[in-house]
Amino acid sequence: MSGLEAWLERISSVHSQGIDLGLERVAAVARRLGLLDAPPPCITVAGTNGKGSTVAYLAAIAAAAGRHYGVFSSPHLLRFNERIRVDSRQADDATIVAALESVDAARGGISLTYFEFNTLAALCIFRDQQVDLMILEVGLGGRLDATNIVAADVAVIVSIGFDHMAWLGNTLDDIAREKAGIARRGRPVVLGPEPLPTTLHGQLRELGSKVVQVGEDVSFACADGGWCYRGTRTVRRGLAAPPLMGHAQAGNLAAAMAAWEQLGRWPLPDAKRLNSALSALSLPGRMQRHVDSCEWLLDVAHNVPAAEELARNLAQLQRPRTCWAIAGFLSDKDPHGCASALRAQVDRWVLCDIDDPRGLTADDVAARLGDGFQVVLRCTSVAEACQRVRDEAEPGDRIVVFGSFHVVGPALAWLGIY
Repeated sequence: MSGLEAWLERISSVHSQGIDLGLERVAAVARRLGLLDAPPPCITVAGTNGKGSTVAYLAAIAAAAGRHYGVFSSPHLLRFNERIRVDSRQADDATIVAALESVDAARGGISLTYFEFNTLAALCIFRDQQVDLMILEVGLGGRLDATNIVAADVAVIVSIGFDHMAWLGNTLDDIAREKAGIARRGRPVVLGPEPLPTTLHGQLRELGSKVVQVGEDVSFACADGGWCYRGTRTVRRGLAAPPLMGHAQAGNLAAAMAAWEQLGRWPLPDAKRLNSALSALSLPGRMQRHVDSCEWLLDVAHNVPAAEELARNLAQLQRPRTCWAIAGFLSDKDPHGCASALRAQVDRWVLCDIDDPRGLTADDVAARLGDGFQVVLRCTSVAEACQRVRDEAEPGDRIVVFGSFHVVGPALAWLGIY
């Protein structure tokens, strides 16, 4: 077991609960580490879906602007190091271990969750490497998420839908209230173009945040053979189309550009620099396409709104002879709702166990699906599912892999493309 692996195993068991929302413990340790004393400028991104791509676009903009930036995101597909990046590079094992050691030494008798440990480790790395800008992806909700110990200079709320209801509440208004907690009085908050609960706008007005709405205050659309962004301060013509697949990506890119404008620290790069940086962007597991004898589409959609988005994207593609789905879910998800969203697009279902304490078995998922789905295989691992579908599929079939990072990551590894 490597040094990092040993540390990750250790921090998984320090706290009695895997998820324990609240800022008191993590903020106390952050203060001991001096992480809240004049931190670098910060953009924090929340949302039920779309956070990862918005963070990736912000990183591309920062690269185009020549800034030295840090990105913290979660979860990871295959390696923990994916969560902490400085510029385009993942933090190496030694750097992460040193940061975890600092956090452990500073916490004393304070118990921290796994996510709180790695949030603080990321902030230590960003401080030590003197980044110009931090881009933080909220792990769960917003108001009580560990990332919220840093007061965002700009907050971004990409979307709001049903997920993590056990922690965030059972209504969209409840969930919106939690996500609105990343906004700060007198500071900008950028809202994505998808419909959001009206109560969110009221909460932000009460807080005194400056609301910038994508689709109203800023826009991003086809123009002159390319794309045009019209912001509150800047117009950029001649932009290439968003590099990631999916109809939501234009709005996510517009939200990232609006957040950069609202930060007000550096000009939005010109179209040439933006196009160059965006052309180099990749975000594994988000409508990722791979072709061998079949067409593989891998997407980390793991809740009903994301599955509905995946279904819309599939509907825009040419229909194959047969569409297979390889799916697995964590226990707090809604397999029936997700599968129902994709029922019209998928012909044959292959269910797999997830190698995680929170994972459902293939039999569990089948029981939750009930009747109405052609479940043709139940597998004990993602690798087994990929191999058996590859063996049975005909050339030209489509294979959609979704349901969890814990499914898409192993599938990417099995395919040898990540």
